[in-house]
Amino acid sequence: MTLKLDDVKGLGKKVDTLKEAGINSVEKLANTSIDELTELKGIGKATAEKIINNARNLLIDSKGKPSEKLDKETSEISEEEEVTKKVEEDLKKLEEKKSALKGKKVEDGDFVLLKITGRTQKGKIFRVSSEEDAKKAGIFDEQKAKQGYYAPDFVIVGKTGFLNEGLTETIKEMNFFERKSVRIPPTKAFGKRDPQKIERIGIAKFRRLNEGKYPEFGQDFVNKKGERGVVTNVVQGRVIIDYNHPLAGQTLDYNVEIVDKIEDFDEKIEYFMINKGIPKENISDFKISYIKNEKTLEITIPKMFLFQNLTYLKFGLAMDLQTHMSEDIDDVKFIEIFEKITLPTTPSDSVKQKVEEFNKKKEAEDENQKSKED
Repeated sequence: MTLKLDDVKGLGKKVDTLKEAGINSVEKLANTSIDELTELKGIGKATAEKIINNARNLLIDSKGKPSEKLDKETSEISEEEEVTKKVEEDLKKLEEKKSALKGKKVEDGDFVLLKITGRTQKGKIFRVSSEEDAKKAGIFDEQKAKQGYYAPDFVIVGKTGFLNEGLTETIKEMNFFERKSVRIPPTKAFGKRDPQKIERIGIAKFRRLNEGKYPEFGQDFVNKKGERGVVTNVVQGRVIIDYNHPLAGQTLDYNVEIVDKIEDFDEKIEYFMINKGIPKENISDFKISYIKNEKTLEITIPKMFLFQNLTYLKFGLAMDLQTHMSEDIDDVKFIEIFEKITLPTTPSDSVKQKVEEFNKKKEAEDENQKSKED
């Protein structure tokens, strides 16, 4: 039986469109991908999937079984459907979660995600929670983007160390998914400017502390105490370094919104890791094991981080987990595995090996020759 394109159910006037695109047989239609079909005028994804399946079913009915290629294509569509189904399920769970939390007041100790836009009184935006907002504000930085800087802030309600005092107090009175605008004075933002935090040192001394380089206006500088400052001026042979926070002394305006509550154990750990500077895309490289009856968390460091100095990161992460997840975590163990490296054979080893092989071969030949003589 010869099958025609018209025999495929659901095509109708689309037969001409398919033929114009070079799809002039049932076999070709059956082996066409959904993406290829959706590029044609008047064919959406749902329609494409339907007519491809109809073509395949028609071939199966006529031949008794699908070809190997059809099996592969069908498998790919099944995988695509599984992915789509998973995404739909996740979205459904997210909507259910949002519906359950909406209108509820946050509580002390809640782990939440917070979207923040911060402005100075002059309207300069200094903090955003998305790359899009950063680009609009003209403050986008590619390096910060790679480090996951433009993302909602991970905050524990009522706990210090995450936000300034004013924002910490603000979110304690908010509901989930609520948006609020707030003005925060210097005393509850980054403090008043402190004249004692301004240092004046000679250029010669500055150069000794700055790898021999001359000072540049606006450059960052870290002194021997580890304090971070900015070069604000060079006057009469002296370098002026300001160790005050750049926003010290300023009243700040914030737009804030609580966009999620983090309840999953593993997800909390991931956000603590991100907070300590581990890029989000590298989190999955860390193997994390939890021994519940011992309240012990084991974190295996991936190869790419083995030769980096992670001392402060590990100490800070362990402290955060032990402090804020104390009900579940007592000990934090960091595991570093250095696999044995097979060293290349040195020339001397290679020569020695060849000599030994030659001697063994010669001995074997001598024994064979002796046997023949006997």
